Amino acid sequence: MKQLFISIIFLSFCFVIKAQGFRESNLPIVIITTDGNREIPDEPKIGATLKIIDSPDGSRNKVSNASDPQYLNYSGRIKIEIRGSSSQSLPKKPYGFTTYKEDNITKNNVSILGMPEENDWILNSIAYDPSLIRNYLSYYLARQLGNYATRERYCEVMINGDYKGLYILMEKLKIDKNRINIAEMDETDNDAVSVTGGFIVKADKTTGGDVVDWGMESYAGWTDYICDDPASDEITSTQKNYIKSQFTNLQKLASAQNSQITNGFPSIIDIPSFVDFMIINELASNADGYQYSTYFHKDRMGKLRAGPVWDFDLTYGNDLFHWGFDRSHYNIWQFEGGGNTGSKFWRDLYYNGTFKCYLTRRWKEATIENGPLNYEKICSDIDAFVSEISEASTRENTRWGTIPDHSGEIAAMKNWLRERFTWMNARLTNFSACANPVLPPLVISKINYHPQSDENTESSDFEFIEITNTGETTANLTGIYMRELGIGYQFPAGSTLSAGKKLLLAGNSAKFTVFYGVVPFGEFSRELSNKSEKIVLADAFGNVIDSVRYSDTIPWPEAPDGEGYFLQLKDLHADNSQAENWMPATDIMTSANELTMESRLLVYPNPARTEIAVDPQGTVIQSYSITDLSGRLLKTGNPETEHTFKINISDLSPGIYLLRAFVAGNLSYIHKINKL
Repeated sequence: MKQLFISIIFLSFCFVIKAQGFRESNLPIVIITTDGNREIPDEPKIGATLKIIDSPDGSRNKVSNASDPQYLNYSGRIKIEIRGSSSQSLPKKPYGFTTYKEDNITKNNVSILGMPEENDWILNSIAYDPSLIRNYLSYYLARQLGNYATRERYCEVMINGDYKGLYILMEKLKIDKNRINIAEMDETDNDAVSVTGGFIVKADKTTGGDVVDWGMESYAGWTDYICDDPASDEITSTQKNYIKSQFTNLQKLASAQNSQITNGFPSIIDIPSFVDFMIINELASNADGYQYSTYFHKDRMGKLRAGPVWDFDLTYGNDLFHWGFDRSHYNIWQFEGGGNTGSKFWRDLYYNGTFKCYLTRRWKEATIENGPLNYEKICSDIDAFVSEISEASTRENTRWGTIPDHSGEIAAMKNWLRERFTWMNARLTNFSACANPVLPPLVISKINYHPQSDENTESSDFEFIEITNTGETTANLTGIYMRELGIGYQFPAGSTLSAGKKLLLAGNSAKFTVFYGVVPFGEFSRELSNKSEKIVLADAFGNVIDSVRYSDTIPWPEAPDGEGYFLQLKDLHADNSQAENWMPATDIMTSANELTMESRLLVYPNPARTEIAVDPQGTVIQSYSITDLSGRLLKTGNPETEHTFKINISDLSPGIYLLRAFVAGNLSYIHKINKL
């Protein structure tokens, strides 16, 4: 019925503007010319040339500048096809394209309109939305909450000389360090660690060849789940079973109202992401929410996360009311009254006291004056977006005839939002139970994000993070996890850290132990960025304990960037979010000692040419090793006496080495030696 209605509207108001009628715009102009002027099919993708006119000085963009490189944001080869589900049937088509190099074979990662480099892009046709801003606004608000949502730019599109109207050029949802930043799982990842991620799953309609991987009951019927990345035909049975188990376990725990941090839903889901996902979908009263276009993702050794948000055409009171589709109301929860309610766990989570407390707290924090979801601020955002597309919206209506009263549509949307805020505020009232969580005094005190390497070592093998308990009592670490995507780790139940003590999390436990002579507390997944990364330590409910975003550029110290040093917090009570409170370890010897125990060894002569003597100073040394600064093992041995013993170093090249003397209990002493 929806498709019939839209088709009638389009056929009634379809007016064609050819190239000669469209000359310039305040928005970027996208010009696509298919090979041989072929019509773009549903699939497969066909070859084309893409030019994007976007004046670097901010001046108006003109079609006549399509051949002038100084005005081109992008010029190159693409492959393009029609995309979407129900929107495919409309006269104005949505498109997906991939950027290629000139050989038309190799995909080309490029930056388009200021968005990070990638090769998969979407031209959203803004179907079913007479406001032209519902998707644009919703993704923007999600990013304002601090979550990843597809980046986007308004543009006007021409294909083979035909003006196609106003579009949103946006990122396709996929695994990428600048999009959904999770590990990319392949068919070999089936062991207990690698099978844990990363993957993207969606609840959605089965169109375009999608295969239903499993289904789950809702309170209004059934919800289909589809493995998106890796796709259904790319995953192993072990991987699929693991992925499905994450959702079935969530449903079981949510249904049982189990909010325990050891064995309840907080142990398997990232609560902040589920909270934010619900807030954005409920604020918009998304008629498709939870049931369709609902994405989830999980990083290796991380928690299951909801999002990114997607597809907000039928929102903010827009659901084709005149033809009987009346589901986007201001006075319902979509997870229980909207028709497309999604799996049972959404409703069950809402009616869990702990989850609802965090949902309410987040809502209240986000909607305060100047908050990202404050009503007045959103209205201001709407006005800014409408102003940006004002002239393009006129051409859009002339071309397609679908927005005869744009100003009236915007006014109605604002009025609907006011009623929605009033209704949600009346139901999200009390969050006193989670207002002031008691958090352990844990501090991220050292970060080795780019260890020195050579031809025999991998830098990432020696990465580590140090965490210090600055308090006066033992800290319970149960449920504490790395909340930010990029690295994954969750402390096991029963973990503790004594007052004033430190622990180390390593990127590679085995090699870390060999290199530093100590066994780390645990091993995190993936690698720290050599450039910049945000590390967030949070409790089981997502409350931030400590957060650091380091960088390899000034004002951050530059020596830890591959030069053999690590970042060290100058003062454990200083603000570790500030670059000036960090310093590099000035000497590799100091660095090594701080990771283990203060050296009690007497080593002489040092510097030496042929031989060194080691006086254990009363300590019983079981074995020793000599490595270079990259960790490469050069010598090992077992002292034949408990007293002073000698080591021949004549065969070593001149330079600095580390002598490790191992004692009982996995402890070691480290001493720097200088070979002349």
